[in-house]
Amino acid sequence: MDSPTLRSVAADANVLLSAAIGGAAQRVFHETDIEVVTTEEVLDEVREYLVELAVENGLTPEAAEGHLAALPIVAYPETVYQKRLAEARRYLDKRDPEDAGLAALALHLGIPVWSNDKDFRVVPVELYPTAKLLKALGL
Repeated sequence: MDSPTLRSVAADANVLLSAAIGGAAQRVFHETDIEVVTTEEVLDEVREYLVELAVENGLTPEAAEGHLAALPIVAYPETVYQKRLAEARRYLDKRDPEDAGLAALALHLGIPVWSNDKDFRVVPVELYPTAKLLKALGL
């Protein structure tokens, strides 16, 4: 079951990592047809922390990498959202400048951010932590 208005979200590293290791976030991918997008930079960050997180959660690195690879994620290069980066940085410079790329992508596409990171609250797009997204999707 999907929300009639929620068709796409820009996913942060924390929710993608959760989905890759079998957390509640995986339900968004397996039980809905919502489009999940992110930046290539966020996907690189996920890959950087995935092995360590997998081991901490009793998974083999290969299993976690396989789970990540199976997630239907559309990753955009910076060239797509580059025109919104300066605006995103203005919102996030004092909080977490590393989140500017994902914020710029969400601003460019006009979609909400899916993250458990409260720093995104200063960006003028809707913020969905995983619990709120699951509820909005009827899960």
